[in-house]
Amino acid sequence: MQPSRRSVLTSLVLGTAAFGVGLSRSFALAGESLAVSHTDAEWRAMLTPAQYQVLRQQGTERAFSSPLLNEHRKGIFACAGCDLPLYSSETKFDSGTGWPSFWQPLKGAVGTTTDTTLSEVRTAVHCSRCGGHLGHVFNDGPQPTGLRYCMDGVAMTFHAA
Repeated sequence: MQPSRRSVLTSLVLGTAAFGVGLSRSFALAGESLAVSHTDAEWRAMLTPAQYQVLRQQGTERAFSSPLLNEHRKGIFACAGCDLPLYSSETKFDSGTGWPSFWQPLKGAVGTTTDTTLSEVRTAVHCSRCGGHLGHVFNDGPQPTGLRYCMDGVAMTFHAA
């Protein structure tokens, strides 16, 4: 019996994600006008290959690979694409997942979209100024919000207070 197209695609997607390669899917926010926009060539020139893969193609960095995971100083985590302040260090917590996690973004800093790339429905998080993909938000975080903004560290920079 031959495997179905769906099972083959699911295996490819899960295999790709397991190796931390991420998915190569162009990222566009339908119906949103962004304050910062660039051509694909400009983004490629501005960002490192890893930043481009996450911010512009919705990739995922390997768990436990980001230096920002162990960043514990006071300060602000900003978008690596446009430097918009996204998260305060006061909302960062150790989720044990291998990615920098926060229980709340700064007001107006992020937007969300529905992501169905891994055969499940998740909520993707993007920068509200440039549309860069940052990670995903889940409902298993600490109080007071109960949310876990699980961010790719390569998609952010840190500005110490």
